Amino acid sequence: MIGKIKKFNFKSLLILNTFALIITSYFFNNFIYIGVFTLFFFISLFTTKNGLKIIRKLNLLQNIRTEGPADHYKKGDTPTMGGIFMIIPFLIFLLIITINLGSLKLFLLFLTIFGFFFTGFLDDYLSIKNKKNTGLKTKQKFTLQSGISIIFIFLAYEKNLIDPLITVSDSWGINMNIFILPISFLVLVGISNSVNLTDGLDGLAAGCSGIVFYGLGTEILMKEQQELFVFSILCYSMSGICFGFLKYNSYPAKIFMGDTGSLSIGAILGSVAVLTNSVFTLSIFSGIFIIESLSVMIQVGVFKITKKLFHRGKRIFLMAPLHHHFELKGVKEQKIVENFWKINILLIILGIVLKISL
Repeated sequence: MIGKIKKFNFKSLLILNTFALIITSYFFNNFIYIGVFTLFFFISLFTTKNGLKIIRKLNLLQNIRTEGPADHYKKGDTPTMGGIFMIIPFLIFLLIITINLGSLKLFLLFLTIFGFFFTGFLDDYLSIKNKKNTGLKTKQKFTLQSGISIIFIFLAYEKNLIDPLITVSDSWGINMNIFILPISFLVLVGISNSVNLTDGLDGLAAGCSGIVFYGLGTEILMKEQQELFVFSILCYSMSGICFGFLKYNSYPAKIFMGDTGSLSIGAILGSVAVLTNSVFTLSIFSGIFIIESLSVMIQVGVFKITKKLFHRGKRIFLMAPLHHHFELKGVKEQKIVENFWKINILLIILGIVLKISL
């Protein structure tokens, strides 16, 4: 049915997600979920609209990478670093909850997200300062991400906040023992970078993130564990924030989230999944992010191998990440984004169905 919708835009996605949240609230007999989503949707609308004015005054404009599609050069005057106005409201909300509940889990979550937020902010700032689409060097960014992730995982594991039994369903789990540590690292750093790579078309990362946060919040509710209730609230608040930002980020984008937003969003998804034992389901929900990341790895890997073997590198895709391949194939940007949104919705449905049926 989703595939038959001819025009699937911001309004369509917002209506569908809101309707799903109303059903979820009704099913779990608690309308705080739709309330939190709605509250943070309007907070995000307000902060993004006013933040856009600030960014324009400061002349914080996007630098387009020269190796990207030619059509993207027209986006060079678009304000960036919009992630500031997405993540700061969330961090304030998380800090208030953490102080009230005195939760070590939430405190570690706050520190981790703040660390990734700072990394993204620094990367965006240097990119604008250097007037290039390169801020931190790849090794520098990865070192910061790795350091933050290792500290988070080590402290969480020491305090028994990470369950080595990866839950597939209520009756089936896989005990990873000590291997849960590298898996947690891969989830946190991998999803963060994957969201970052996905953020290449207007509304793509913000829309998919809003969808995934709804799915993750609902999956956590389905665990029926009272102590995890707060994580569902956090997920629904981030879903609202993403959709509020999407109002100004959908095609044609008036603002970009930058690494400040994308790295933080990925870190929130990854760290929440690790702390709530939702790694398996998140891997399904985040299929778009993972495929985008894999397309880059495949492209680079095949090119290096063929260049070494045949002295001439070959490419699988016209350009990576995958969304650029479709762009160069002649598919319109809006259509690529719409189709990726639809696929992400189907992945949420698949993940929840598997959770129920397995």
